[in-house]
Amino acid sequence: MLLSVAVIFLLGLSAAALFQKIGLPRIIGLLATGIVTGPFVLNWLDADTLSISAELRRMALVIILIRAGLSLNLSDLKKVGRPAVLMSFVPACFEILGYILFAPKLLGLSVPEACVMGAVLGAVSPAVVVPRMVTLMEEKYGTKKSIPQMILAGASCDDIFVIVLFSTFLTMAQGNSANAADLLNIPVSIVTGICLGVCAGLLLFFILETAFRHGYKIRNTTKVLIILASAFLLMSVEKALQSYMTISGLLAVAAMACVIRGKAEKPLSARLSEKFGKLWIGAEVLLFVLVGATVDIRYTMSAGIMAVLMIFLALVFRSLGIWLCMLGTQLTGKERLFCVIAYLPKATVQAAIGSVPLAAGLPCGKIVLSVAVLAIIITAPLGAIGMDYTYKHFLEKEQ
Repeated sequence: MLLSVAVIFLLGLSAAALFQKIGLPRIIGLLATGIVTGPFVLNWLDADTLSISAELRRMALVIILIRAGLSLNLSDLKKVGRPAVLMSFVPACFEILGYILFAPKLLGLSVPEACVMGAVLGAVSPAVVVPRMVTLMEEKYGTKKSIPQMILAGASCDDIFVIVLFSTFLTMAQGNSANAADLLNIPVSIVTGICLGVCAGLLLFFILETAFRHGYKIRNTTKVLIILASAFLLMSVEKALQSYMTISGLLAVAAMACVIRGKAEKPLSARLSEKFGKLWIGAEVLLFVLVGATVDIRYTMSAGIMAVLMIFLALVFRSLGIWLCMLGTQLTGKERLFCVIAYLPKATVQAAIGSVPLAAGLPCGKIVLSVAVLAIIITAPLGAIGMDYTYKHFLEKEQ
């Protein structure tokens, strides 16, 4: 395992630096490192490392969500309330509709199978989007109209919505009757996740504040470890209670960090955010190299040109959904176009659930996985490059 970790960091950081040097996003180098060193090409990563890959990726997501919460100003988010709510489900619905309409014609799928494919492909990647929105908030690009905050909130809820739909559509495709009441899990998981996170944030802040009043001076590094451990505990609560109720652990983590930011003094929250930013340097390498390692390039080769066409057609539908969410706002055409670009990347959710239909024995399993792999390879770099090269031109910098 130690050799695999060394390969991940040394080759990943080298590739990231190389791609950054030639003017491309670091993420492309990290994904390429994972694909090449993964089990489907050179097979340099041992089985023990790959067996805990999903947990390591979740840990990395937790770190960036904490950093996002510590950077998110709730008063700014209130300014864009309606579009942020719409962005959490409308774009995904439009994209799934695109698959339902065109996947049977282009890929020969049945309507239930097209629903499954749409649910796999419908989620935006928080791993690509969230760190960039945090950077925009720190650099004050688009913050006057709360654009990064809106995208950050919408992308966080988007995944929950799509994953619940995926479970329902998978049941339908397997010939079982899907319970419409399962769709209630979407708002329930969002509300319970936020409530759990708020309670955890208030409790954590009370403990730290009480310790300070009694003369116990806790270093900021120690506070970072306490917050990180609390976030892991929230993720564990989600797993422990999944048989009884649905809770979004990721939303709970972000809500906890938001509460800490709101209660703590501004210099303290800024220092904590800075420290989590340093943690993200290592977490980013782990996350994207391991996402790349899940990509089976053989399935990509078998997908064909129709799969590529299907991905772009679905993105057109998604873009229409995003544009609809922006109606009635004061955003300019360039700002709306940036929102469309920011919602293009796919990576983490597709890597996590892309192989589930194949494992479940569905006839469409191989083509779903092929399209999911292609979507990661096409949209993750496309979205990352698009955001990195347009935000200074499309968004207004707040003075």
